[in-house]
Amino acid sequence: MSDIDALSRLEQHAFACLAFGVIGDAMGSRTELLEPEEIERRFGWVDTFEGDGTDDVIMRDLLAEALMKTGGYASADDWAAEWKRNQATIFGEKTNRFFPSILHVVEKIARNYPPQLLAIGTMPSSTSAMAIAPVGIVNAGHPVAAAAQATEIASLVHVTENAFCQDGAAAISAAIAAAFSPDATVASVIKAALYSLRGWSAEEMRNLVVDALDLARSSKDFRAFRNDYHKRFRRAVICDSRETIPATLAIVLLAKGDPWQATVLSANFGRDSDTIGCMAGGICGALQGLTAPNISRIDQMSTGVRQLQLKLAKDLGGLAASKAAAEMAAWTNRI
Repeated sequence: MSDIDALSRLEQHAFACLAFGVIGDAMGSRTELLEPEEIERRFGWVDTFEGDGTDDVIMRDLLAEALMKTGGYASADDWAAEWKRNQATIFGEKTNRFFPSILHVVEKIARNYPPQLLAIGTMPSSTSAMAIAPVGIVNAGHPVAAAAQATEIASLVHVTENAFCQDGAAAISAAIAAAFSPDATVASVIKAALYSLRGWSAEEMRNLVVDALDLARSSKDFRAFRNDYHKRFRRAVICDSRETIPATLAIVLLAKGDPWQATVLSANFGRDSDTIGCMAGGICGALQGLTAPNISRIDQMSTGVRQLQLKLAKDLGGLAASKAAAEMAAWTNRI
């Protein structure tokens, strides 16, 4: 993969983040909605993928576009504008992979509902969290800023009684931003995610994540973890962030930061496996970067899909650098 030789370290880790997000989405799409027992009956153990992902990747790439058009400072309004401009994609061949309430939001956007009203009445989902990786990339090394921007962007989809979904997006974005630090570890990434979950407003999500991590540490193996998790953490809606976010961070821990292992475990987890795989793969990809094994996995993607993710990595990596430089210059001018 000679086209990665000229990438900066930030761009390499961004590429791994995006590529393993696609891999996790694609691999998990085979098992989405299935119970663990059904996965084993049909497939045994899932560890292959094909395709370019589902709604997770579509919404993530629309957010990347919004960030690039705003110099890295995209808001909920900017993401809504991309939804409106790309209705043909959302209502295209993968429409059946979108959560119905999100399709309803897109319909409201088409009818010029103001973005601050779109989230009223939506059901819990992981729509923002599954797409939030670009925010982590453009705030690389600054998880607090990533979480704050993610919370604002996620308000497009969830507010009030479903604001815990904003918390989920903040945690994933903070984890990815923290993963870019040269001395990042699985422990530091998880710590950043937990720090983003405020002790008062986000208490519910924080407690769930802590409990899921404790379960992962105490389980004898993945299957034991999976069995106990499904007994204790399931929600009425499978894409509820209170189910997917704790599972994602626990799988990052179980995979020891290995993005391929994270996507495989997610695919075999069941329920909202493609979204969990997209998030866990993205976090671990950002953490590990382009190791030789990771490059060999990314090379399994089709040339077109890989090249698109490479371009996005360069664009977002460059944006992260320019955003940081602009903020440093602004601070210097103030003092």
